[in-house]
Amino acid sequence: MERTLIIVKPDAVQRGLIGRLLARFEDKGLRIIGMRLQKTPDAIVARHYEVHKDRPFYKSLVGFMTSGPVVVAAIEGPQAITVVRTMLGATDGRQAAPGTIRGDFGIDKQFNLVHASDGPETAKFELELFFKPEELVSYTRASDAWIVSN
Repeated sequence: MERTLIIVKPDAVQRGLIGRLLARFEDKGLRIIGMRLQKTPDAIVARHYEVHKDRPFYKSLVGFMTSGPVVVAAIEGPQAITVVRTMLGATDGRQAAPGTIRGDFGIDKQFNLVHASDGPETAKFELELFFKPEELVSYTRASDAWIVSN
């Protein structure tokens, strides 16, 4: 089992896509083990994206991510990081394949709907940045036996 963070970005929240996007992860067989709607403080967003601090898009990215509410969610499942990133598609919605979230709902590089952790270390850092351990709830669904064979 692997955990990852997703952030439903302000553009997706403003477009009323929260439920449709989260349903895709659940439909795939992943579990949401923590979630909340929030307006993220500038300091948290800056820390989250500090790896991009020296890149020309950093300031506009922080501004965008603090421009409105987001949904932060912890997702759990087999190879969750890879599965979620594959489901998102290419960063630029114009280049994302149909059937991916960005391919189906996006047409821009910055307004790309959902952030997802890009690896195990990043997922650990991001989950700890946005959630306290007691806010994450692992559980088994009756349908799990029909999603992944042992």
